[in-house]
Amino acid sequence: MNRLIPLSVPNFEGNEEKYVNDALEQGWVSTGGVYITRLEQQMAKFLHTDDVAVCQSGTAALHLALIEAGVNPGDEVIVPALTFIATVNPVKYQFATPIFMDCDDSLCMDPIKLQNFCKHECVFRNGVLFHNSRIVKAVIVVHVFGNIADMVSIINTAHMYHLKIIEDATEALGTKYTKGLYCDRYAGTIGDFGVFSFNGNKIITTGGGGAVTARNPIAVKHLRYLSTQAKDDPHYYIHNEVGYNYRMTNLQAALGVAQMEKLPEFIRRKQINYEKYKQMFDGFELGRMIPFREETASNKWFYSLEINRDKVTVTLRDIITELEKRGVQTRAVWGLINEQLPYRNEYTYKLKKVSYYADRILNFPSSTQITDKEIIYVAEQIKETLERFSNE
Repeated sequence: MNRLIPLSVPNFEGNEEKYVNDALEQGWVSTGGVYITRLEQQMAKFLHTDDVAVCQSGTAALHLALIEAGVNPGDEVIVPALTFIATVNPVKYQFATPIFMDCDDSLCMDPIKLQNFCKHECVFRNGVLFHNSRIVKAVIVVHVFGNIADMVSIINTAHMYHLKIIEDATEALGTKYTKGLYCDRYAGTIGDFGVFSFNGNKIITTGGGGAVTARNPIAVKHLRYLSTQAKDDPHYYIHNEVGYNYRMTNLQAALGVAQMEKLPEFIRRKQINYEKYKQMFDGFELGRMIPFREETASNKWFYSLEINRDKVTVTLRDIITELEKRGVQTRAVWGLINEQLPYRNEYTYKLKKVSYYADRILNFPSSTQITDKEIIYVAEQIKETLERFSNE
């Protein structure tokens, strides 16, 4: 290959230029305009939910959801240790405290440990869950790489202990259950709140941008109100609550409307390409493809290889660097959030699998426009690199 095959890049093959130019010609480039409304309506229709509020980022959407969930200073919020740090930072924005939870083999939050933590480490009194005298108010569940968490078990625990569930579906737009209690329900529409991201590497993008929905449509209206500086009177600029400059711009939304039109096709390609990679790695002793949960249809946003550490002992940095030399961009999963400097003193509950997977997961190119030739090349280079290092 004469060029680097990127990890995940946006795909603009639809009406993006047409709609953005239309927004420019109309002069609506800021946080007002028809494309904002169109994008919200498109998302609500796709997700089969009553309403959606778009905003500037997935992080902003998470912050708004925490506010609407009633998370106050001094409260605690259960979060995954294996995630991107943007999942956890908004907890601090609310001057609340994260409690770090382990993952299961789906890379999502471990529902058994979540239940055991609530049962054995907390006190449930008068309908409120307390941990070390602090109120545990909510759980943020991340659907990692488009692999939906065990929402049946997690929701059962949440109902038992009166916890609000915020779904971080920033990587899982289009993932849904196909059987069981939540059949045909999309990631982000099962808990109390659902959050999405349109960052440049996501399955669709608005450059930046995000969205938030809620089980209660009245809550979505309030989230939209908070995102627009909580303006109550547009003529006299009356504000009855503390608001935020979190609204998406019309230019971003114009891009998003075009991207939403292509979302079903992008999901189809992601699913097909995953199967192609899976076939390439079938029987490979030095690594296995991480599967997606049964009885779900995942958007398969990111592909992951679990490296066999019994045979490949070099660091992930060594592997990533070697593959970059070969023209293949890869990455490690994430640095565990509880090990980051701002969070090293926070409470962790029986973390085990997060460390196991953080040392083994390699993400590799998954863009929707990747070619069959590139897929073959990527798989061959990963296998050759791991074979080389296994002999050292």
